[in-house]
Amino acid sequence: MAGTNLPEARLDGGTEGSPNRASEAYDELRRAIVEGRFRPNERLVESELAERLEVSRTPIRESMQRLAADGLVVSHRRGWVVREHSPREIQDIFEVRAALEGYAARLAAERATDEMIQRIVRIHETYVEALQGSSRGQLVAHNDEFHEAVIAASGNVRLGEQIKRNSEFYFIHRIAGFLSDEEVRVSIAGHQELVDALVARDSDLSEEVARRRVLEGLSKTLARLW
Repeated sequence: MAGTNLPEARLDGGTEGSPNRASEAYDELRRAIVEGRFRPNERLVESELAERLEVSRTPIRESMQRLAADGLVVSHRRGWVVREHSPREIQDIFEVRAALEGYAARLAAERATDEMIQRIVRIHETYVEALQGSSRGQLVAHNDEFHEAVIAASGNVRLGEQIKRNSEFYFIHRIAGFLSDEEVRVSIAGHQELVDALVARDSDLSEEVARRRVLEGLSKTLARLW
């Protein structure tokens, strides 16, 4: 049952049906889908979700409509199911990511302050140090921090929002747990290549490296999911 994948505690803040409560319900349901607690094609029952989150069905219904707009759920027989993306849809998503993250890296090389570049360098160095003996979850967190720092260094908030929107899917989150030790080392080398390009303020190379890394992620994802 879908409700078993959600926390026991009641959502905090706001009155029943308030915008804040609806936003919290949406955030929790989105996390559950992206993190794989709700699996592709799993049926989501509004009444069960409302009971589990201790809210009315109104914020749940609003959340489902937003999640449908995000491409994470689809309407099915007067209810909702978690959307399963086809290989072609996954390719489209990764290609958009490659374009957006590549341009963010270009802007970072051109616009970032020296302090921003040094922060990226420090995050990468910490990432390398954490490689030995770290869990996959910790490595994923380091990876996210690295890419978020590069995106922030682009100085374009709207671009960052679009990248986030095109990165929060179950198959992207899931693939990180499948990487072999060798693939993790290759990922580290890719980060080093991007760091070197950013330090050199080489915008062409920064964009090329960032795009290539995303498309390599596409190949790994399709190879493991199909």
